[in-house]
Amino acid sequence: MIDGPRLQAKSGKARQLVVFLHGYGADGNDLIDIGRAWQDRLPDAAFVSPHAHQPCAGAPYGRQWFPLTFRVPNERWNGVQAARPVLDGFLDAELQRQGLTHRDLALVGFSQGTMMALHTGLRRTVAPSAIVGYSGVLVGPDGEAFTVMRPEITSRPPVLLVHGDRDEVIPHQALGYSVAGLRELSVPVEFHLSHGIGHGIDGDGLRLGGDFLARSFQHQE
Repeated sequence: MIDGPRLQAKSGKARQLVVFLHGYGADGNDLIDIGRAWQDRLPDAAFVSPHAHQPCAGAPYGRQWFPLTFRVPNERWNGVQAARPVLDGFLDAELQRQGLTHRDLALVGFSQGTMMALHTGLRRTVAPSAIVGYSGVLVGPDGEAFTVMRPEITSRPPVLLVHGDRDEVIPHQALGYSVAGLRELSVPVEFHLSHGIGHGIDGDGLRLGGDFLARSFQHQE
């Protein structure tokens, strides 16, 4: 079972759970501080940022949700599929530990973590309240239209995607590609392009993400 750093709800009793999914070569410590930045906006949310289950070949002290060599066909597609059961199991266990329902969940990913958040979140039996994805991409089978995934999509939570226009790792064109794919799958999506930002999250992106989660949780009440 994967695990990672946690923050308890500022109000003292968790009514929501926000799960951060880090990028390739990082670990759960990379994103948990976002929870501290959001605690005033989301006082009833508990935050957890699990370390991915695999050591990272490209970063000896980091973790990965799946390997990335950029040489293997369907590498990302096979990767998200293989890692999904691990993440699903963690989400179910953490919701149970907090005494929360599946609708009390939100997923927030960065880079490879965004790939995992979108892939897993759209296949949960009960839709999360929201998904926020930074600097990532919607993964599908190589060379196939996203519509081939439609039979697998069991939930359509609201999604916010944020990307830097100077991203040197996942080019900003991934934003439009992902938005179009989500719309093909009838998933409600909002997006924001951060000007002058590389592979990272700026203040505007943080503010938009926190506000989006607050609105989405409020709609569930």
